[in-house]
Amino acid sequence: MAVTDGAILQIKEMIVSGDLVPGSKLPPEKELSDRLGLSRSSLREAVKALEVIRVLDVRRGDGTYVTSLEPRLLLEAMNFVVDLHQDDSVLEILAVRRMLEPQAAAVAAREASPEQLENLEEILREIGDGTEVEGLIEHDLKFHRHIVESTGNKYLTSLIDSLSSRTVRARVWRGITQAGAVARTIDEHRAILDALRSGDAELTAALTLAHVSGVERWLRDAR
Repeated sequence: MAVTDGAILQIKEMIVSGDLVPGSKLPPEKELSDRLGLSRSSLREAVKALEVIRVLDVRRGDGTYVTSLEPRLLLEAMNFVVDLHQDDSVLEILAVRRMLEPQAAAVAAREASPEQLENLEEILREIGDGTEVEGLIEHDLKFHRHIVESTGNKYLTSLIDSLSSRTVRARVWRGITQAGAVARTIDEHRAILDALRSGDAELTAALTLAHVSGVERWLRDAR
């Protein structure tokens, strides 16, 4: 194992064990390097790596802190990596969405509150047949985000949200090239919301699977 990798693991262990908690400040560099048995250069490299993935926050002139470790923050690095991928990888991302979102929707059917269902109803009312492609994409992102948020699982919400937002380009092209995209999206979202309201987890999952798979199938055919 590389020295820097070992340093990262040791700092991670301090966080996992509770020696360092979210928002806490790391000991001074010399003190921490002595404590971990590392050279100061190895420690600096480890800190830089953990800063990139938003585990640590280096504040110049103040010190280094553990971030809030919120899932949204930690997944920002993954967003950046996924952004760099091309259409072949977008297909794989859509495949992951196809695996996760129906199950999340099934949980939402059991857990969503009346207020959350009403929020989804309001989102659906915001879109109409005259909506442009950009508005359709924004609506689609918002609708799916609110469904996953209603599961109450922040990590799942952040993960699916990061995957979903990366497929915007594919959905934009679908909206431009396929007739009836707005009406189809409204109909599919209405069916999903009706299933959520009924509390039917299996139906909600099946409808969500068909909805997400539509983008994936279109992109495969368009290649």
